[in-house]
Amino acid sequence: MKNTRPISKSRRWTARTMSGIAILFMLMDSIMKFIQPPTVVETTVALGFSEDQIYVLGILGLLSTLLYALPRTSVLGAVLLTAYWGGAMATHLRLDNPLFTHLLFPVYLAILAWGGIWLINEPLRELFPFHFQKVKKD
Repeated sequence: MKNTRPISKSRRWTARTMSGIAILFMLMDSIMKFIQPPTVVETTVALGFSEDQIYVLGILGLLSTLLYALPRTSVLGAVLLTAYWGGAMATHLRLDNPLFTHLLFPVYLAILAWGGIWLINEPLRELFPFHFQKVKKD
């Protein structure tokens, strides 16, 4: 029989905050790819993409984010977002961009996204257990 303990309010709000940050960032990123202000076009082209690909990137980001935002499909959305962010990391690595500000930024988003799910999804916590070991004092 599964252990289904209730989730505390603080854990639930922490999860919502973590997920919300990732969702808001990706919504903004996707919408800007649809609007295509000059800064977005210039930056995306500088990353090695053509102007025609900006719209496709926006669609992929938005669909993945919407799947992540829906509780029933949040794990699938997180997997798709992780793939999207992996592509972003590869792009920044290829251009030898700075480590902490560019290359690892998608990792920060992935930690927020997966952490938000992990805090409230019991099966995911069972699949990826994370326990702190208490240090014994003599």
